[in-house]
Amino acid sequence: MNKEISSKLINKIRENKPLIHNITNIVVANFTANGLLALGAKPVMASAPEEVAEMTKAANALVLNMGTLNREHLKAMINSGKAANEKGIPVVVDPVGVGATQFRTESAQQLLREVKVNFIRGNAAEIANLIGQAWEIRGVETGKSGGNIIDLARFAAQKLQATVIVTGKEDTITDGATTFLVRNGHPLLTKVTGTGCLLSAVIGAFASVGGVSLQAAVAALTTYGIAAEIAAAKTAELGPGSFQIEFINQLALISPTQIEQNSQFERL
Repeated sequence: MNKEISSKLINKIRENKPLIHNITNIVVANFTANGLLALGAKPVMASAPEEVAEMTKAANALVLNMGTLNREHLKAMINSGKAANEKGIPVVVDPVGVGATQFRTESAQQLLREVKVNFIRGNAAEIANLIGQAWEIRGVETGKSGGNIIDLARFAAQKLQATVIVTGKEDTITDGATTFLVRNGHPLLTKVTGTGCLLSAVIGAFASVGGVSLQAAVAALTTYGIAAEIAAAKTAELGPGSFQIEFINQLALISPTQIEQNSQFERL
C-alpha cells in the first residue's frame, strides 16, 4: 500500500467532483451531504423508488444506508443497486442496526442477494449479524463482543464476496485475502451522530476515483481519521458540538501531505 498514491486520491475527488448517490437515513442526511461537499464530492439524496435507478445512472458511486429502514427504502435500494451494477459503479452498504430486528436483518440479506455490493462498512455486531453469527446489538449500537474482529472481517468478506470494513477503536479492512488495520481516528467521533454513516459515504467518494480496491478504502479511512484527529486537537476543551463543526472544516482543508505524514495503517 503506497501512502503517496493513497494521499493523491483526495486531489482526484476535488478535481473530478464525483456525484455520490446516497439512499440514507433521516438522522444523518444533512451531515452526510455537508461532509461530502466539504471533501469535494457532490451528494444527491434521492430515495423515491420511481426515480432512484435513473439518478444512480448519473452518479459515480452509490451508498446504501439502512438506518431508518422501511419497505419503500428497501425497494429503492434494490432498484438503485441494480442500476449501479449495470453501470459498473461502486456500491457501498452500511447495514445500520442489523441484528436488532428480524425485518432489518432479513432486508439486509435480501439486498445482498439481489445487488452486487463492493464495500460493506459496519461495526463488529452489524457485520457478525449480517453473516449469522451471534453478537449483541442494542438499537443500532454494538454491545458485548464475542470473537476476534479480524477473523470475523475476513470470514465475512469471503462469505459476502465484498470488501468488509469493520470500524471500531482500530479499523479492519479486508477482501478476505489481504487485510489492513487503520489506527487513525479519535474517540470524539463516537459522540456525534452519523459519523459512521458519513464514513460510508466517504468510502463511496474515494472508490469513485480510486476504483473498487483496498487502496481506496484505506485512503478513505486514514483521511477521515486524520481529519478527526486535527479537529479534536483544535477543539480540545469545547465538546462534541464544536468538534462536529471543525471536523467538517478539516475534511475540506486536509492536504495530501497531511495524509502522507499522518496515516497510520499496517498490512497484516
